[in-house]
Amino acid sequence: MLICLLLAATTGCDRVTKHYAATALAGKPTQSFLADTVRLDYHENPGGFLSAGAAWSPSVRTGVFQIANAAFLLATLLAATRLKWSTMAALGLLLFVGGGVSNLIDRVAMGSVIDFMNIGIGPLRTGIFNVADVAIMLGIGLVLVERGRKVAVSTPRT
Repeated sequence: MLICLLLAATTGCDRVTKHYAATALAGKPTQSFLADTVRLDYHENPGGFLSAGAAWSPSVRTGVFQIANAAFLLATLLAATRLKWSTMAALGLLLFVGGGVSNLIDRVAMGSVIDFMNIGIGPLRTGIFNVADVAIMLGIGLVLVERGRKVAVSTPRT
């Protein structure tokens, strides 16, 4: 039950913010906040992370970003439910899957992912991303921190 709630919350937050981006930002100039630290600017990304693969043919993008991605997310979700993960690592894995599922919904429905946030100072800026991307990165971070902690605990000191 908790797994379903976390997946629904992650996916739901992303869907709501993408709906806002599509209705309030699409076709409009970039909005800037906090002395241009945060920018909101609507983009549709047909590729993956930082638009990798955006220039591939539509059939290759479908195979990689929809079919292979769906299989990978399903395998990851199965791993999260079957393996004995710590609470932090399982939370990270579920955030990763929830974000991935929400981006997959965009890819299946539109053939691209809605991105709309950009953060930075001056010329040092992130790529354009969405809430699902934040969940994915936070999830990876939690898993890496937990796995690193386990390695540090199990490594004998000399």
